Amino acid sequence: MKKRKSLRFPWKEIFIYLSLALSVVPFYIILNNSFRTTELFISNPFSLTNSLSFHNYVYAFERMNYLNAIFNSFLITLFSVTLIVLTASSAAYFLLRFKWRINKIIFAVLVSAMIVPFQAIMIPLVSIYGSLNALNNKWILIFMYMGFGQPFAIFLCHGFIKNIPLELEEAALIDGCNHVQSFYNIVLPNLKPILITLLILDVLWIWNDYLLPSMILLSPMQRTLPLSTYSFFSTYSVDFTPLMASLVMTILPVLVLFVLGQKQIVKGVVQGAIK
Repeated sequence: MKKRKSLRFPWKEIFIYLSLALSVVPFYIILNNSFRTTELFISNPFSLTNSLSFHNYVYAFERMNYLNAIFNSFLITLFSVTLIVLTASSAAYFLLRFKWRINKIIFAVLVSAMIVPFQAIMIPLVSIYGSLNALNNKWILIFMYMGFGQPFAIFLCHGFIKNIPLELEEAALIDGCNHVQSFYNIVLPNLKPILITLLILDVLWIWNDYLLPSMILLSPMQRTLPLSTYSFFSTYSVDFTPLMASLVMTILPVLVLFVLGQKQIVKGVVQGAIK
């Protein structure tokens, strides 16, 4: 007798679709209400808009000084991520390939630094830099991002370099390369998968960060995009729909970057997981 196929309820599929709905709803609320007025949003935030009025976007563009804010965000993110990737990969190579006892201690200290929450050091950090009159400076913020991003980046690169055959570097040294040339010509190209993964994580972190820039960048002309969205908050009220339009414009550059580099992003994450 043929065994009767057991009917099972599609719990997994239902869970996946519910998770998708919960993820999409906030984006729907923000995008939909960015075309409406604050009064309509307060009365019913879930109702579908019946017109595509770009008044909120024009108002938000002017109010948050969008061009200046996106330039600040782009500059800070570009230099911070570039410095993190270059310095962390070279530091991980040095700590791994040079078998000195102090290198093991330095690596242990760097890994231990990942468990220290930023909130525990933010007040002393601002006090020290404030006493040196070093606040309200984009380059100081970039320097801080580079420092805070080192432990995790070195940890990732350190583990990935272990899987690169040492024989490749030895062959390069025999051919006349020094350690610096060996790193840039042999090791760094093989780090592409993990560097792409690190690039994604750091861009998302730095572009969307609010807390650290809010303590360092005091002048309105120095504000990044997340800081500029605060201009829609007043003492007793909030301009909700222009705020949502500003959030859409803040998310848009990263979204475009993800769409354009989707193949490389997925490839980098997959290869990083396999290797």
